[in-house]
Amino acid sequence: MKENRAKKRKVSNLLALAVLSYLVQGPRHPYELSRMLRDNDDGRSIRFNHGSLYMVVQQLARAGFIAAQETTREGQRPERTVYALTEEGRREQRDWLCGLVEEPQHEYPQFVAALSLIGALHPDEAVGLLRRRLERLDGRIAQTRDLVDGASALGVHPLFSVEEEYRLALLAADRAFTERLIAQITDPEDGWAAEWARFHERQDP
Repeated sequence: MKENRAKKRKVSNLLALAVLSYLVQGPRHPYELSRMLRDNDDGRSIRFNHGSLYMVVQQLARAGFIAAQETTREGQRPERTVYALTEEGRREQRDWLCGLVEEPQHEYPQFVAALSLIGALHPDEAVGLLRRRLERLDGRIAQTRDLVDGASALGVHPLFSVEEEYRLALLAADRAFTERLIAQITDPEDGWAAEWARFHERQDP
C-alpha cells in the first residue's frame, strides 16, 4: 500500500486533491467548487485562483478521475459543466489523502534554505533580522489565534479548523527556535558571534 501511495501521480497539484475531496460530497461545477474553496478559506493552505482551478479540473477529467455529468446554462450566463467523481477518482482521492496523512514528506521550507546560508551574513545583521522575524511571528501567531478563537465562537467544530491549530504549532515552534538561535549567537560567554565575525573578517577582501 505504501508503495502505491508513493507512486508518481497523474495530477500532483494539491488543488486537485481539494477538488476530488469536495466532489466526494456530490457533483459540482467549477464555479461552485471555487466558491466552496473561498468560503472554507482553503487559500491559506492551498494556492489557487480561478484559472488554476479550471486547469486542474481539465487535468482531472483527462486523467479519468472526474467526468462531465451535465452542462447547464442560466439566462445569458456561460455554460456550466457539472463534474462528478469516477470510481478511479474516488480511489485516487482516498489513496492520496491517506498517504499525505500517514507519511511525513521531505519539504523545502524557505527559512530552512536561509538558515543553511545564514553564515554569509555578518552576525550583527543576522541577529537584527532574526529579531524582526520574531516580531512578525508574533503577529502571525496572534492572527492565527484570532481565526481559531473566532471559529470556536461561531460554534465551528474544531475538526474544521484543525489546520489552523497545526499552523499555530508550527509558528510557535518557529518562534521558539528563532529565540533560541538568537541566544546561541549572542551569548556573552559561549555565543557564536565572535568567531562568526572573525570568519567574515578573513573573508573581507
